[in-house]
Order: sequence, then structure tokens, then C-alpha cells
Amino acid sequence: RMRITATTVRVPVYRSHAESVNVEFEDKVTLEAARAAIAAFPGIILRDNPAEQEYPMPLFTSNKYDVEIGRLRYDESQENTLNFWICGDQIRKGAALNALQIAEYMIAHDLV
Repeated sequence: RMRITATTVRVPVYRSHAESVNVEFEDKVTLEAARAAIAAFPGIILRDNPAEQEYPMPLFTSNKYDVEIGRLRYDESQENTLNFWICGDQIRKGAALNALQIAEYMIAHDLV
């Protein structure tokens, strides 16, 4: 079972969605391992350097197909949990393209 805590906030941005995501894992996951997995995934850009003010922002993900993930950090309130910030253009990487890419992945990996 997947337990989810969601927060939705409406802010005036041009055309990208942004989400604060909290993920609990079975075992401890290092930030380095999470960053490596995210960076290796097609269609995702790891933008995670808050010290240099480099992190996903809705303004900069507009008109792009890739989704950006950053601001990775441990959740100090729960074990084996990471928080991160995601931004992506809801028109370019909206439900239709996302559904198509999921179907392609499932076919390529003999899941259907």
C-alpha cells in the first residue's frame, strides 16, 4: 500500500505545474543514490544545487517536455523518507504524453 500526503497550492504561474513530493522507502536511501537514479531516468533533469540557487522553477520548465526534479533532502520527521520538488509543463508533459510514455515503457518491458 502506498500512503500519500498531498498539499495543493494554486499560484499564478505561466504554464507549469509544481509539486512538493514526500516519498517513504522500505530502506534508507542516500541522497547520492537518489540523485543518481533521477539523473539516469529519461525525460527527467536533475537540477539540485540550492547553494547556487539552481533548482526547478515553473518559469524555466515552460515549453519543455522534460520534467525537472531538485531540492532533494531527507525528511527529518520520518525514517527512510525523502522530499523533493518537481516542475513540469502541464501542456507539453501533460496527461496525454505521460500516458503514451508509460504505455511505451510497459510494452518495451513486457508488462502488458
